[in-house]
Formats: sequence, C-alpha cells, structure tokens
Amino acid sequence: MAVERILLVINPVSGSIDKSELTDLVYHKINELQWELRRFETTGSNDRKAISSEIADFNPSRILVVGGDGTINLVVNALNGREIPVAILPSGSANGLASNLKLPKSLNDQVKITLGENFRSIDQLQINGHYCLHIADMGINAELIANFEAGRLRGKIGYLLQSIPTLINTESPFHFKITIDGKVHEQSGILLAIANAKQYGTGAIINPKADINDQQFEILVFKRFDAFEIFRTIYDHADLNSENIEYFSANQALIESSDPIPFQIDGELMEPATRVEVSVSKNSLRLVVP
Repeated sequence: MAVERILLVINPVSGSIDKSELTDLVYHKINELQWELRRFETTGSNDRKAISSEIADFNPSRILVVGGDGTINLVVNALNGREIPVAILPSGSANGLASNLKLPKSLNDQVKITLGENFRSIDQLQINGHYCLHIADMGINAELIANFEAGRLRGKIGYLLQSIPTLINTESPFHFKITIDGKVHEQSGILLAIANAKQYGTGAIINPKADINDQQFEILVFKRFDAFEIFRTIYDHADLNSENIEYFSANQALIESSDPIPFQIDGELMEPATRVEVSVSKNSLRLVVP
C-alpha cells in the first residue's frame, strides 16, 4: 500500500464526548502503516478558511473527519470541489450521514474503514452557494438547532431538552413558494426538508425513497404538527402518502417566502432565509465507506 498523507480534522466540542480513545486508535494505526499525519482542530472561528489552507499546504491523499454532520459539511465546503476522499469518524450530536452510510458503532471497525480502500462517490447539492450532502431544512428543525446551539447541553439530550420549548414557541406554520421546472407549488407547513439522504442523525427516516447518488433530491413539506406522523417518522419512517406530507423530486428548485424562515444545512445553522436555490452539483464527493 502506498504511503498516504492523512489530514485528521477534529471538532473537539462536537457531541460533548471524549474523542481521545478514537484519536489514539487512529494514531496507532497510521503509525503502523507508516503514513504521514497532520492534525487540525476546529475552533469555531474561520475554520473553513483554515482547513482550506491546510489542504493546500499539506495536499492530503485523504481527510478523516472526527465530528458530526456539521463538521463534515465544513470540510466539504473547504474542499470546494477538490477530489480528495473523505472518511467519517462519527462523533457529533447528530451523525445522519454516518447513519445513512451504515457505519458501524465499533471504534475499531470505524478506524479500519476510514483507512481502507473502499470508496463511493455521492451527490452533492448546491444550496445558496454552500455544499450539502445530507439534509437541509427550513422551519421547526432549524428553530430547534438554533435553540440547541444557544443552550449549554450538547448531544442528543440537548436536542431533547430543547424540543418542548421549540414546539411551544415556534413561529410556524411557514409559507413556501416552491418552483420546479417552471411550475409553482404554494405550500404551508411546519417544516420543509431538502433531502439528499434518507434520515436525520436522530434516526428519523424523513425520505425513505432517497438514493444518495441518483442526481436528484427530494423536497418534503410537513403541513402541520401531527403527533402520530412525527412518532412514525422518529421510530419508523415518514409516510409519503400521508395527507400531512407533500413530496417533490427535482434536480433543481427555488424556494421562496415573504418572511425569513429559520434555515439549516447539514446541521449548520444559516441566516434565516427568504430565498433558497437548490441544484445537484456537477462535483460529486468521494467517501471512504464500509
């Protein structure tokens, strides 16, 4: 096996978990392989620019990401179309992309996969100038992420504790104007999801028909707060035939609203948006997979 240059990108605060055991395993294995290693820790300040500079300087042959969906998204946007494989060591509050790729829970197995030779190319979406691999949404979930980031607790318990006040104080229903292939669809709902993949990091399968490499994405509008439908989505999957859900498939779309709506991409909070442009990028992403 040829000598590789590994850039290890670590989000030290993601998921509020100790990552030392995982990183020790990575160091040990890379030393065994006699590969080159450079470590980068995010700080929350100008990380995208700093990672891009590290990539240009070190020219890694692959990048290992220790973090959640937001950290992966940060690295992908720093790559900006460069064809460098990315490997995931899921360590975030939400690990939706890892769940979609069916990465194992065992740390040893995860490290073995990230340093292996099995690769898969997946679609990337372009959303308002940002790359998206997984799921972006407007509405109540982005409100929840905003409240979660303002809170003190990380991890899934942090999401859980913020869910009730979010539901009580939500500004929904939100109003969406969706244009696909010149046809306009007017919709109102609590959540509009732009889904490249099947499920959120919580395990909620929001888009059961998803294919992460079909040059398409799905737009799902949840019309109202329906406890039964939400329970099904969390513990089973969204029923696309439900009267509570509108479902569209596209490779390009424009979403507009008269008022700014909370908005997130792959777990990263964006500015509230009145206009969201989505298309399938010409650049795919090469992932290291099981």
